[in-house]
Amino acid sequence: MRARKVFEEARLKIVQEALSGIKVAVLARKYEIHPETIRTWVKEYRDRIGDDQIPSTDEQIQELKRLQELEEKYEKAIKMLGEKELEIEILRELLKKPNPAYPKNTR
Repeated sequence: MRARKVFEEARLKIVQEALSGIKVAVLARKYEIHPETIRTWVKEYRDRIGDDQIPSTDEQIQELKRLQELEEKYEKAIKMLGEKELEIEILRELLKKPNPAYPKNTR
């Protein structure tokens, strides 16, 4: 049962790659599957889903750009969060010290 589910997920991934514009021959070499098998899977997928449900190449490119922008924002936010956590940790360590490392006015 589990093996069939894994196979279906892999098959769907290959079909989606083929529909996104990657050539069938490239996919066939990559996954070591006969090209005609991939074409059959794509045809079955199109018959089952319908051509109107398959996103166009332009829509896929726009979605890819949107995802890349989100990933960049996420990376930037993670970096800022890490810097803030480091600052907080340094300040906590300074508060723990009995004699801070700054000179006091003795006048």
